[in-house]
Amino acid sequence: MADGEFRERGARRLNILVLAVGKATKGPERELCARYAERAVKAGRQLGIAAVSVRECADAQGPTRAALEGRALLAARPPGVLVALDETGEEWTSRAFADRLQGWLDRGEPNLVFAIGGADGHDGAVKEAARATFSLGRITLPHLLARAILLEQIYRAVTIRLGHPYHRE
Repeated sequence: MADGEFRERGARRLNILVLAVGKATKGPERELCARYAERAVKAGRQLGIAAVSVRECADAQGPTRAALEGRALLAARPPGVLVALDETGEEWTSRAFADRLQGWLDRGEPNLVFAIGGADGHDGAVKEAARATFSLGRITLPHLLARAILLEQIYRAVTIRLGHPYHRE
């Protein structure tokens, strides 16, 4: 598929949900998330973007905490493609990310859910349910910053697919 076709397939819509453990407290990271979500929706008219937080289980630790939070993430997700953000996942270039997003849209997927785990990461159930596991890199990021980077990459993917100049090519 050629660049510039992202918007032209008007009959399909892809709802993107960023599902994360923990609250998005007020601050610059939250404002950055809102800015990139708004930009992505304006550029890619076929997108709906929402963010939902599930309660973190602060009273539990380690694998127990990850399992409890994993159950909450899985219970909150709508049907569709689940992508788990995890430091052990695949690292995609911005172009590869754009191609994946376009592929899910082309296949008529109604929902694309990006799951961001809590402090102890994802448990096995979330990783097994995920169609893909994606890493923003091997570094540890604060959860709000990970959300902002993910939303920026969604915006970048939309602009790449629309044929906007991309400085890496």
